[in-house]
Amino acid sequence: MKTRALGMVGLLAVVIAAIFGLFVVPPDANQGDAQRIMYVHVASAWLAYLSFGVTALGGLLFLWKRDLRFDAVALAGAEVGVMFTAFAIWGGMMWGKPVWGTFWQWEDPRLTTTALLLALYVGYLLLRHLTDDPMRRATRAAIVGLVAAVDIPIVHFSVVWWRGLHQTATFGDPAKLLHPSAPLLFVVALMGMLTAFTIVWAYLMIRRYQLARTAWQIEEHGRLGRISAARQAAVRPVRPVAEPHPEEVGS
Repeated sequence: MKTRALGMVGLLAVVIAAIFGLFVVPPDANQGDAQRIMYVHVASAWLAYLSFGVTALGGLLFLWKRDLRFDAVALAGAEVGVMFTAFAIWGGMMWGKPVWGTFWQWEDPRLTTTALLLALYVGYLLLRHLTDDPMRRATRAAIVGLVAAVDIPIVHFSVVWWRGLHQTATFGDPAKLLHPSAPLLFVVALMGMLTAFTIVWAYLMIRRYQLARTAWQIEEHGRLGRISAARQAAVRPVRPVAEPHPEEVGS
């Protein structure tokens, strides 16, 4: 019930943030209404980072504790992160066409590294289907999740390390936290959408974790049932074959 209430609060927050971004904030002086896509795009990108960070942390804790509950957390982060990454890429493409004149530019380092990030975690999810052994599956996924997480800082700092179409981070410099380069209403709209999306993210993470634990428990119950059945079959006495009666042999 509490989880459902969290989902309703998240949905309401997204609606309020969308109304504020669409009807209260004025169009950008240079980008026009296309700037409004940034509120969704940036929030999705940040939550993708957070999701994959949770996946890496869950995998690390699993390797340490060997507890499948941490693997369920890692799985939830990966699936939610793939969704937000795809959403961020889609929003960036919708923004890039009117502003850059193109949906995609492979020469841009952030676009390329973000596409790689999405591919890595789609591969992570596919890897999980290669074995039915839960411990082996979790171990392999944890290693891949940790390796893939290396791309997160590369995506974030790519606009600083290499030259591309993307502008530098609006809030990346600590000095910009109190004096951001964007107008105040734009900052309020961005932070409001980020807050609303974070509530939705929390709801999705909790629900996906619950589903992952339920699936693992069902799988474990079935595995234990098969082991029990195999043991019972092994100890079951074998009925001897009756030898034919001598009269039957003579006839």
